Amino acid sequence: MRVGVLALQGAVAEHIRSLENCGAEGVAIKRTEQLDEIDGLIIPGGESTTIGKLMRAYGFIEAIRSFSEKKKPIFGTCAGLIVMAERLSGGEPPHLQLMNVTVARNAFGRQRESFEIDLQMKGWNRPVRAVFIRAPLIESAGDGVDVLAEYRGGIVAVRQGHLLGASFHPELTDDTSMHEYFLEMIRQYSA
Repeated sequence: MRVGVLALQGAVAEHIRSLENCGAEGVAIKRTEQLDEIDGLIIPGGESTTIGKLMRAYGFIEAIRSFSEKKKPIFGTCAGLIVMAERLSGGEPPHLQLMNVTVARNAFGRQRESFEIDLQMKGWNRPVRAVFIRAPLIESAGDGVDVLAEYRGGIVAVRQGHLLGASFHPELTDDTSMHEYFLEMIRQYSA
């Protein structure tokens, strides 16, 4: 299984390491034509405005939308979630508009307010280790969106069919369960 990690900015190497720890091949995606060579795509954390500008500059907006239309799984973490959201609070224009969610940037505070917790996921038999760094919050989830995790009453992980989004950074821990879950999604959609 070949899984791409959008390599415009952010935690690319960390996601590739997590994928490889799960037995998958991780590929840094720097050109749109590489999307034809992968089974799923991770949009990593970083800075959402920068990622959005670079996606537009290199033609990734339409290319990733087309990838999604083929029901190829996409996983957005932190800034990647922001980039996938249909709606952003605070007036910033959305980017890919793939997931039926409204997201608020930096909802958990500044860099110094970063934290790490064990997060219980809906239907999972054990918690996931989650790192929150200037993390977004999913303010609302619309039709077709399954809420997978909440923290202090706010939504922090969702799934909408072949799309997966998390406010946190699973790639910054040794816990590969979120990546394993995403790989299982890819298996489901490639069957």
